[in-house]
Amino acid sequence: MVSVTQAQRGTFTEPTSNVTHSLQPIDEMFMFLNYLALGSKQRDLADRYGVHQSTVSRIITTWSNFLYTVLGSVRIWIPEEKIRKHLPAEFKDYADTTVILDCTELRCQCPSSPLLQSETFSTYKSHCTLKGLLGVAPHGAVTFISPLYAGSISDKQIMRESGILSLLRPGMAIMVDRGFLVDDLVPCKIYRPAFLSGRSQMSACEVRETQAIARLRVHVERLIRRVKEHKFFDTEIPLRFFGNINQLYTVACLLTNYENGPLVKAWAKKPE
Repeated sequence: MVSVTQAQRGTFTEPTSNVTHSLQPIDEMFMFLNYLALGSKQRDLADRYGVHQSTVSRIITTWSNFLYTVLGSVRIWIPEEKIRKHLPAEFKDYADTTVILDCTELRCQCPSSPLLQSETFSTYKSHCTLKGLLGVAPHGAVTFISPLYAGSISDKQIMRESGILSLLRPGMAIMVDRGFLVDDLVPCKIYRPAFLSGRSQMSACEVRETQAIARLRVHVERLIRRVKEHKFFDTEIPLRFFGNINQLYTVACLLTNYENGPLVKAWAKKPE
């Protein structure tokens, strides 16, 4: 592990270091998880752990970078054959679905610059936000996490810039919300609920299919809710965190693959 102080001093290449730590690594990690999962304030953590507030800040930055590197080194994109092997019964009519995609937005402090305000302002949230694309396998595992972008970015543009297109192949299928009009971008099939404005003109079969896709697509929203159960994201993200927010967000997303059981209780493996 390279601490922030070591990185700033350029001493991280040395085999030994004279830097002393007042907390054991296990306590530093627990502090970081307190910060992310419970939304604990840095001043409160400093009091609880008996260290200076600046030490808390350095520990949080160090561990977010460390976990971002360690957890991020594990390949989370799942091959098609493994997806089908663990496909829940609910997806039997959409068995070629490889990933369910949706965007999420995190409220952030509005920049003072009018230009930056316009870039981060989300018309959907009526507030300045950071926006990311998440992908979840049909059985509930996080399989794709994009970087965070300014809140004004469109769903189509985030699909283009996030790197998800390079993972998609003919023969696959993705499941998305009705707002993802990306048919001209992806090389595979798209399952998407129809717009309900024309429901009166839809056949009974089309209505049933729309409802079925909507029921299955809700699993990605359950996953997003799990990510946002990390209380750090409950409040506006201050501008001073922008340099580290991608690491914190990605770690929170990756931790959902380790911290939780299946999205649906019925999917849990029964003991043999």
